[in-house]
Amino acid sequence: MQNITPMLWFDNNAEEAVDFYASIFPQTKIGKVLRYSEAGPGPTGSVMTIAFELNGQEFVALNGGPIYKFTPAVSFVVHCETQDEIDAYWEKLSAGGTPNVCGWLQDKFGLSWQIVPNALLRMIEDSDRDRANRAIQAMLKMTKLDISALQAAYDAA
Repeated sequence: MQNITPMLWFDNNAEEAVDFYASIFPQTKIGKVLRYSEAGPGPTGSVMTIAFELNGQEFVALNGGPIYKFTPAVSFVVHCETQDEIDAYWEKLSAGGTPNVCGWLQDKFGLSWQIVPNALLRMIEDSDRDRANRAIQAMLKMTKLDISALQAAYDAA
């Protein structure tokens, strides 16, 4: 078990959200489901929390009501090796959601994700700051990240 597990607060659609994420990430495990008792505050028998794991990362989804909403101040990064991975995650996670700049999107539940090619991370870590800066400048002009366009900017003289 992880020492820290992200708890995701949903209005009343935690089950729907977990099912959505399970349909996107290939290595998903759904764990313990806890239900509200007569003590509330949710309706007796309704889902209170669902433990789940996406590609080895543990989460808990909570049906906490409409009090809190997600903001982009917290996001989850999906590291990708290929453009096909980027395209697939982008298409699935942005369905019903809102694309944003620099590889960010909000899914249909309002949760923010960053779909990031590992190649970009290698580029911006380059000790040649001119090359790294060209990659960063290219990224800043993109919505969904494009590995070949990032590489072209990085390699430009």
